[in-house]
Amino acid sequence: MFLGTHTPRLDEKGRLILPAKFRDELAGGLVITKGQEHCLYVFPMAEFKRIAEQLHTTPMTHKAARAYSRVFFASAHDEVPDKQGRVTVPVHLRNYAGLDRDLVVIGASSRVEIWDAAAWASYLEESEDDFADIEEGVLPGGL
Repeated sequence: MFLGTHTPRLDEKGRLILPAKFRDELAGGLVITKGQEHCLYVFPMAEFKRIAEQLHTTPMTHKAARAYSRVFFASAHDEVPDKQGRVTVPVHLRNYAGLDRDLVVIGASSRVEIWDAAAWASYLEESEDDFADIEEGVLPGGL
């Protein structure tokens, strides 16, 4: 499970040093792809394969599933981190997420998300007031 908030920087070659807490889980390979709200999703290879299988079982007649699959898979980039825990974020994904230098990398349970630091701050500012009201329906049975 991925937890926490980290603030690495993107180097001049478009590489990100993965937070130390996440490296073991991602060492065997990962997939970076477009996420919602213009962030990037990073999945361990096994989790990406599980999601791919779920999408594979959705009927091709389901228009929203087709559209989601196209973007999800067409933008996907697989990689194995180097010995320093670095991964290259491809240009098309950096452009999509507006990544420049300062990043926020968050643990989001079964995935990691990569955000531009300013975009993350803006997202938090816009969504934190609603956080207390979201529980019902998202967390069955409540806390």
